Amino acid sequence: MKRWLLTAALCLIGTAAFAQAYPNKTIRVVVPFSAGSGTDIVARTIMDALSRQLGQPIIVENRVGAGGTIGIGQVAKADPDGYTLLIQSTSFAVVATTYSKPGYDAIKDFAPITALVSLPNVMIVQANKYKTLKDFVAAAKANPGKMNYASAGAGSAAHLNGERFAIATGTKYQHIPYKGGPEGVTSVMAGETDFYFIPLPAARGPVATGKLAILAVSGSQRSASLPDVPTTVEAGFPDSEYDFWVGFWAPAGTPKAIVDRLNAETVKALKDPAVMEKLKGIGGDPLPMSSAQFEAFVKKEIDVNAMLVKASGVQIN
Repeated sequence: MKRWLLTAALCLIGTAAFAQAYPNKTIRVVVPFSAGSGTDIVARTIMDALSRQLGQPIIVENRVGAGGTIGIGQVAKADPDGYTLLIQSTSFAVVATTYSKPGYDAIKDFAPITALVSLPNVMIVQANKYKTLKDFVAAAKANPGKMNYASAGAGSAAHLNGERFAIATGTKYQHIPYKGGPEGVTSVMAGETDFYFIPLPAARGPVATGKLAILAVSGSQRSASLPDVPTTVEAGFPDSEYDFWVGFWAPAGTPKAIVDRLNAETVKALKDPAVMEKLKGIGGDPLPMSSAQFEAFVKKEIDVNAMLVKASGVQIN
């Protein structure tokens, strides 16, 4: 019995020492979307603070394509040593239900660290083309199936957001997937697509130039950054809300001591006044959670998106 207790104590000491020694080299964080996308902006804001806290460089690497599955798959197959991590958005839950063979298991292949932030998803259109969301929906109903919308790839959050909007408003659109968020924004400005639901940070610049307009917020409540912009529900379309969030994962098998350290340090970063001010500037709200809370949150989000996928008929092989 004494030998067993001694062994257990030594294991605990070894685990604690392991956590304290981590990290001792550069950490790579994969973001499966383009530089300048909402998820990318959030990642760089928070990882900058986390790098200072951990005392090691953190490189944010954009690995785009296939609705985010390429980047996510790379992290799923990475060594579970805490040096290759993933920052992904609501799309993580979307892909789990839209791709029949994404190349990984969203639950089994990842160790949840924490949610990072919630962001308002906004509906952007060409400036001066529609005054209100009701005007836009009226135009769509007058031209069934002839209008379209952009997304950051098939199976992305923008894809599902567009489908939810179509169902809630009784309208039909063609889905046009792009390589990433910035490309989708450009398509709306050029008139190639009619609208795009995109995280606010990625829309701010083009809207400020006067080339785009925001008709509504897709989230369940108005954004403090856009107090005069109604939600899609407030604009008269019940059951049209779609919330956007960004989260942080490690590969499955990453030692719990490392996951716990990353959770604690990331939550600390999210509470840093300077980080909070930067997130406020892009319309984001910190969303710190324990690893267990985040795991439950992701499972619920997968279930919610699965119901939407079934209703919309979206399926990607």
